[in-house]
Amino acid sequence: MATKKAPLYMVTWRCTRRCVGNCLYCSYTPEHAKDDEVDTKTAYKIVDEVYYFGSPCFGISGGEPLIRQDIFDIIEYAKKIGFGVSLITSGFAFDEKRLNNLVRNEVYTAVSIDGDRESNDTIRGRGSYDKALYAVKKLSENGILDCIVTTMTKYNIKDSEHVVELAEEYDARMVVFHNLVPVGRAGSNMPNLAPSPEEYEWAFNNIYDLQVKYAGRVHVNVYAPFYARIVRQRNPTNFWDWFQNGFLGKCTIGGNYISITENGDYRSCGFNENYRLGNVKYKGLKATWNELQRSKLHLKLRDKSNLKGKCGVCEYREICGGCRTRAEYYTGDLFESDPACAYVPKALRET
Repeated sequence: MATKKAPLYMVTWRCTRRCVGNCLYCSYTPEHAKDDEVDTKTAYKIVDEVYYFGSPCFGISGGEPLIRQDIFDIIEYAKKIGFGVSLITSGFAFDEKRLNNLVRNEVYTAVSIDGDRESNDTIRGRGSYDKALYAVKKLSENGILDCIVTTMTKYNIKDSEHVVELAEEYDARMVVFHNLVPVGRAGSNMPNLAPSPEEYEWAFNNIYDLQVKYAGRVHVNVYAPFYARIVRQRNPTNFWDWFQNGFLGKCTIGGNYISITENGDYRSCGFNENYRLGNVKYKGLKATWNELQRSKLHLKLRDKSNLKGKCGVCEYREICGGCRTRAEYYTGDLFESDPACAYVPKALRET
């Protein structure tokens, strides 16, 4: 690997938007795609750029990565360089041949499961729970099950413990709960899918309880900025160590993240499609990252004193700040308040 430590442990490549599923909230659906997938040669270049950037882990997402015909050629190339490789699957395209290739290449694989069978199949289609669970079992038996990943909606918001129990039963390294971000198909279905702020408040407190209950058995994490406020309120003594070393849910659009899309574009948020940073065919990852750190927009986003509304006056602003992509979806302004948060800041309660 490159000798200098990279700013990011892993850089993720969304290798395709194609999928054989039809999940209600899918962020990366083909009907929203404007660009073609890169060919195998350019995919190798993406691997090379992450190598020169210095990240030790190469992440692969989709769509459904396992339906890309050259995916194991690309994985083998990354492994030959010396990468750890991580991949996420729905289980829809999971079979013995693909399992054997994942095992042979030691690809640590995450599986998406959205609650119990009933809620999962409502969201992801009939039979999808059994397909995902089959993948979980087989990956676990072969020692390469990484995470179980859940996206929170109205349908599954009370099923969190079921997912944690699965992670414990099958020795997953971690379970990760995503809040719903209104992009792709999720934007079209948002009124029927999105939990209310009050439902999120209950759910994140419930997840905190699960985090405590399963400590030492399952690592529970959350991709949602305002989960930091919940933990700060519930566990102020150990908060800062957790926040700095264990929390995955910080908003990244202020220049703390970079990933690569199916057509080779760089972007600064794992959900927002609007702020592209150039393309791997014409610009290196390291140079793009350096430009990102000097970007006026991203520096403005990083400075949370620029936030508006209740996010702007909130005493938890610096550890949270809300989801900027969700704020933009609802208000048209990246800097407005995140409407999914139920918390009323102290400054507003005192006026």
